[in-house]
Amino acid sequence: MNKAARILVMFLMLVCTVSVTYASGAYEQGDEGQDVASIQARLNTLGYDVVADGDFGPATTRAVKAFQKERGLEADGVIGEQTYKALMGREIPASRDSSTAFRRLTQTAFRYIGVPYVFGGTTPSGFDCSGFVKFVFGNSGIYMPRTADQQFEVGQSVSYNRLQPGDLVFFSTYTSGPSHSGIYLGDGKFISATSSRGVAVDRIDSGYWGSRYVGARRVL
Repeated sequence: MNKAARILVMFLMLVCTVSVTYASGAYEQGDEGQDVASIQARLNTLGYDVVADGDFGPATTRAVKAFQKERGLEADGVIGEQTYKALMGREIPASRDSSTAFRRLTQTAFRYIGVPYVFGGTTPSGFDCSGFVKFVFGNSGIYMPRTADQQFEVGQSVSYNRLQPGDLVFFSTYTSGPSHSGIYLGDGKFISATSSRGVAVDRIDSGYWGSRYVGARRVL
């Protein structure tokens, strides 16, 4: 890849990552946790029929839509920056961005465990390693280059002891340099499309992968 092409790839990555960070900061149907319970409790206090159980289900979506309609906001049932501030009286938590994006990435990634390995594959009928990474991130609206060595050039370099869930991890397999890419899950584990088992979860420090690890990049 020439220098001009690399600059273009990094520019597209930056633009797409920024746009996804904004979207992933929203709360919507399917989300769970204490933050959702706090939102539900606030809606309940305002008179909307919703139980603060921490599960953003259809009832919460209906309550959010009703709140948005009364406040003159877009009634889409999604709690983005404007709705959150109107409802909670403060800015949406900044830490929400990467954690939500990671959860959605893993939901997509785990859906395809066991999908067979296909060299050059980029679809659920068969993936190679970088094709899987590209597909999973692309499903969340995040552009990724096609090959592992190109993916190794995006985002920011991160050291092994500072790995976070959602980071890209790279290994040297059939050739020198980064030739295999995966998505770090935390607790020393990552998910990738392997040539032997298809999409699978492995440990970075396992006998096979540990000696082949070459680095990581952070794009979330």
